Amino acid sequence: MEVHEYFMAKALELAKKAYQIGEVPVGCVIIRDGKIIGQGYNRRESQKNALLHAEIEAINEACTNAGSWRLSGCAIYVTLEPCPMCAGAIINARIGQVFFGSRDKNFGACGGVLNLFEENFHHKPAIIGGILETECTGLIKDFFANIRKSEG
Repeated sequence: MEVHEYFMAKALELAKKAYQIGEVPVGCVIIRDGKIIGQGYNRRESQKNALLHAEIEAINEACTNAGSWRLSGCAIYVTLEPCPMCAGAIINARIGQVFFGSRDKNFGACGGVLNLFEENFHHKPAIIGGILETECTGLIKDFFANIRKSEG
């Protein structure tokens, strides 16, 4: 298994935890020197907090483990393209590489709706999308299909 697929699979495991508690299934890991230093999954519904996206949780943990708000030299793997809030946090944390699975045409800030990383910010992370895209997209589609069934 390729390194990118390995870490995205770890993010997918976290997304499945979110799914199990009724959250939109998004998972995220942050890597430095080949090791996971931060991880998270969506918990905004269960915690009633708009800030608790997978990326924010992972960045918070990574900063604690790194002993710094600067996450230079890190890569972030997230199952869904980051939203504007999370893309802003990635820029502010100075994360150098963003890998995502599924494109988000409703809220994506890495090309889905706009690309925040192309704007005139001091820090511009590299972006690679489509890592385990089929698995990431399938999990989200399944989640929303089940919601529609239960509401119908």
